[in-house]
Amino acid sequence: MAVEQKILAKIKEFDTIIIHRHQRPDPDAYGSQCGLAAILRANFPQKKIYQVGEKVHGLAWIAEPEKVADELYRDALVIVTDTANQPRVDDQRYLNGKALVKIDHHPNEDPYGEPCWVKTDASSCSEIIVDFANANDLVIPDDAARMLYAGIIGDTGRFMYEATTAHTLNVAAQLIEHDFDAALINRRLDSIELPVARLAAYVYEHMEFTENGAAYIILTSEVMKQFNLKDASTAPIVPLIGKVVGVKCWTIFVQQKDGSFRLRIRSKAPVINELAKEYGGGGHPLASGAFMHDDQQIPDYIKKLDAIAASYTGED
Repeated sequence: MAVEQKILAKIKEFDTIIIHRHQRPDPDAYGSQCGLAAILRANFPQKKIYQVGEKVHGLAWIAEPEKVADELYRDALVIVTDTANQPRVDDQRYLNGKALVKIDHHPNEDPYGEPCWVKTDASSCSEIIVDFANANDLVIPDDAARMLYAGIIGDTGRFMYEATTAHTLNVAAQLIEHDFDAALINRRLDSIELPVARLAAYVYEHMEFTENGAAYIILTSEVMKQFNLKDASTAPIVPLIGKVVGVKCWTIFVQQKDGSFRLRIRSKAPVINELAKEYGGGGHPLASGAFMHDDQQIPDYIKKLDAIAASYTGED
C-alpha cells in the first residue's frame, strides 16, 4: 500500500484529528496544516478536525488556529505537517495523541510518526497535501485550494527558487482553477508594512560582504528596537540580500531577548544546511536556520560561510 493510502487509512480509523505544524510558522506551515484540515472537513464531515498552534497576526488571512482541550488528544490522530524535527513542533501536546503521522518536505533527519511521509523533492509541504488529496480522489474545497496555493507561493518565492518543478506548476495550476483570488495572495505575500520597509533600507545600507560572495547583516536588539520590530517581522527581508548581484549565500543574524542570535541562512546555489547543523540548526540545502548563544561565534561563522561561497564556481 502506498504511503498516501496508508495515511488515508489511518485518518479513517479516528473520529478526532488534530493537525500541528512548526513553531514560528510561515505560509507553507499554515497552508499545509489548515489546507489539510479543510480537505478533511469537506470529505469527512462527521469527523472532528482541529488545527492548533501559535496565532500569528501576519498570517491570520490564511487561517487561524483553534484552542483544543487536553482531553481531546486521548483518542485522537495527530498529524504534523511541514516540521522536520520534533522539538520544532508547535504545541508539545502532539505527543498525547493515540497515533501520529508526519508529512513533510525537509530532509528526514528526525523520522517520527507512522506513517512518516517525507518528499524532499517537493517545493513545499502544501504541494504534498495536494498530492495526497489527488492520490486518494479527495475533494479539495475552494478555501483549501486558497490556503495551499499560499503555502506553495510562500515556499517557492513565487516560483523563483530551485525547488520549483514542472509538477509544482501543475499543482499550482490545478489550485488556481478554484474560486479564489490568486493575484491577491501574491500581493499579500509580496507586501510589507512601513517599519519593515525601513528595516529593508537599513539592511541594504549596512549589509557586509566577504571576499568570495557571501553577505550578512547583524540585527542587534538595539536595531530591532529602533524599528519597533520583533524577530518574526524579519521574514520579509530574508530574500533581499540575495537580490544583490554577486551574492552567492547570505545570513541574517537576529538577536533575541536573551542575547542569543537566530540565524536565517539562504543561498542561491552553494549548499548551506551542513553549516547550519554546526550551529544547532538545519533545513533545506539552500534555506536553513541556526542559533548562536552570543556574538562571539559570528566571526568564525562568517569565515565558514565565505569558504562555502568560494567553493562554488557556477553562476549565481
